[in-house]
Amino acid sequence: MKNMFPNIKNKHSYDAFFDPKDYLNYLKKNNNLPKFKIPKAVMICYDNDLFDLLIKRKKIIYTGYHNLYYTKESKEIGIVGRFGIGAPISVTILEELIAFGVKKFVSFGTCGTLQKHINIGEFVLCDKAIRDEGVSHHYLKSSKFSYPSKKQFLKAKKTMDKLDLNYYIGTSWTIDAPYRETIEELKKYQKENVLCVEMEASALYAVAEYRKVDLVCIFTISDSLAELIWSPHFHKMEKYLLDLYDLSIKILKK
Repeated sequence: MKNMFPNIKNKHSYDAFFDPKDYLNYLKKNNNLPKFKIPKAVMICYDNDLFDLLIKRKKIIYTGYHNLYYTKESKEIGIVGRFGIGAPISVTILEELIAFGVKKFVSFGTCGTLQKHINIGEFVLCDKAIRDEGVSHHYLKSSKFSYPSKKQFLKAKKTMDKLDLNYYIGTSWTIDAPYRETIEELKKYQKENVLCVEMEASALYAVAEYRKVDLVCIFTISDSLAELIWSPHFHKMEKYLLDLYDLSIKILKK
């Protein structure tokens, strides 16, 4: 018998047993849902050190709900972080924010480059992501790629061009198992001109499409796999991530 994933064919087309609004209503019923102003737009941030730095510099203000903060610039723009990494937790957070009514998102963080010409600290605007994770296949029919919302992608590109930033547009490889990336996969994706690898984009894009909200992913290069040897530079990322934070605010203000 041929293996399938998900285990039930066309699972993506069936209604969910319960949804994020049911969970939020449960919290409200049990007085566990604080009252706060819902931001119109939210940044999704994965880097714990950056999030701690933003708190320390008083650039973000706590809303009272989980790890959701307002930016100092505006309560209309929020940022969520310190919840971990990977597609399942990222999608859970995204789903709840959508259930609150948030409709615009920028996800930013680090990634590993697969290409020799892309250097540490350079930016990647992700125009599609390879669905090598499990979450997205529960939302959309299985396919190789998922895509950002056209509207948010064009806003990001226009903003980055206006700021005269040096960046790349291209494909990311999203994987659930960072310690199981193989030489065979790297060589294959290098030939396909895949730019980078990370753990969330394809799932976030799938959920955003399914829920009809606007979302785009932007990365900075923190490590290289291009020479088929892992070369990490996470300790150099503070400046680049702060730049992505400022960039994301500009995108979401439009």
